[in-house]
Amino acid sequence: MGQVVSQFIADYGELLVEGVRDTIIMTAVATLLAYVIGLPVGVLLITSAKKGIRPNAPLNTVLGWIVNIVRSVPFIILLVAIIPLTRLIVGTSLGVPGAIVPLVITAAPFVARVVEQSLAEVDGSLVEAAQSFGASNLQIVFKVLLFESLPSLVRGAALTFITLFGFSAMAGTVGAGGLGDIAIRYGYQRYQYDVMTVAVILCVILVQIVQTIGEVVSDHIDNPARLASQFAFLIKRGPKRLLFGPAFRTRKETLLVDDYLLSSALTRPASLPPSMVLPASAARAALTTRPMSLGPAGFTSATASATALA
Repeated sequence: MGQVVSQFIADYGELLVEGVRDTIIMTAVATLLAYVIGLPVGVLLITSAKKGIRPNAPLNTVLGWIVNIVRSVPFIILLVAIIPLTRLIVGTSLGVPGAIVPLVITAAPFVARVVEQSLAEVDGSLVEAAQSFGASNLQIVFKVLLFESLPSLVRGAALTFITLFGFSAMAGTVGAGGLGDIAIRYGYQRYQYDVMTVAVILCVILVQIVQTIGEVVSDHIDNPARLASQFAFLIKRGPKRLLFGPAFRTRKETLLVDDYLLSSALTRPASLPPSMVLPASAARAALTTRPMSLGPAGFTSATASATALA
């Protein structure tokens, strides 16, 4: 058994390593370029929607149609149809460079929809609170929408990478290289099923690694410190008296502050940077001036927290 494995590594080890390298390069580069194109499109789709921060029905409709049309074309057909365009851009339709162009074109609208869905999950009260404190649309996009949806965007990036990983195997049918090309040339055309099996196992391992990295990074980002940073942005937009005095203008703003005080500043001060730990007097004032926004259970915990700060 050991001799068989050693002989297999000697015969195909270098080939498989090259295939893994090519697959990772074409998938990673295509994912990066797809986000360069798809991220702004996704932001425009959500901001120009009917309930967006800057509604624009014609723009939203045109972008939506373009995204849907490109997404509706099967990748294998797109791969062949744009060969002239691929040659025009990178000078060849073969190898890793020849695969990146169609991968980017097919992934960009997918990324746009992923980004749109991620941004749509952001609580609208945060956007309204930022607007009430005078934040510009650009600040809302970067400081609220993208910031709050960052964990979801990371998961979307992992999903995009894995999706393109599968598409790269299809690109192997036209000589794009990578593990897909190896599996087809050796496993299918030459009936060397051992090579095809190892290529499939390597694909599974790479997908698991990428998915695990995406989940770990997303979970690391999604922590109470994000809420503290978000609240710091709102503090910078207006005087502190608007936040901690009786001058709250809407119930949603009050709920935002209450949530922040209860989940971060009061209950988990150790998770916040020193500059974000609220003074006890300010916390007590915020908790006692708007008790109705908390409800009975929330008011009880708020009172206990305020007492603990005394």
